[in-house]
Amino acid sequence: NAGEIAADHWTQDPAIGGGRIIGECCHFVDLMRFLAGAKSRSVQAMKMTEAGASLGDKLVFNIAFDNGSIATVHYLANGNKAFPKERLEVFAAGGVIQLDNYRSMKSYGWPGFKQMHLASQDKGNQACVKAFVQSIEQGEEALIPFAELVEVTEICFQIDQLIRS
Repeated sequence: NAGEIAADHWTQDPAIGGGRIIGECCHFVDLMRFLAGAKSRSVQAMKMTEAGASLGDKLVFNIAFDNGSIATVHYLANGNKAFPKERLEVFAAGGVIQLDNYRSMKSYGWPGFKQMHLASQDKGNQACVKAFVQSIEQGEEALIPFAELVEVTEICFQIDQLIRS
């Protein structure tokens, strides 16, 4: 539920802002790759084709991974603003975890964990920067292997190409 951005906005221009797949969906691709813990095997994407739709802000994409995991992302700009912007649902090992807007989390079938609520949204930006700086200061390995960064980038380019064709 990303919210509409005008077709003539710089972020929608592939030459300047890269479009919403390259500029925003990339974070969801990265998260799905991290959660799956395996290389991607195949990618599918489909966009809405309503008249006047801004290219790339109303789409669904699927990623299949080498370990059998699958991910589906609904990236939509046509929802009501009262509905939470971001939701993640993970189905695994007979349980479900639901993360709502990076503020609350519920689980079903996960022993020892039921729910968690935060006073404010936490997407992990501060923790990410802190871990990055620490890894540089201490000469540690990259937090995300370079090959994985390239893979995620290639998936994003593939999704972008699929919905533009």
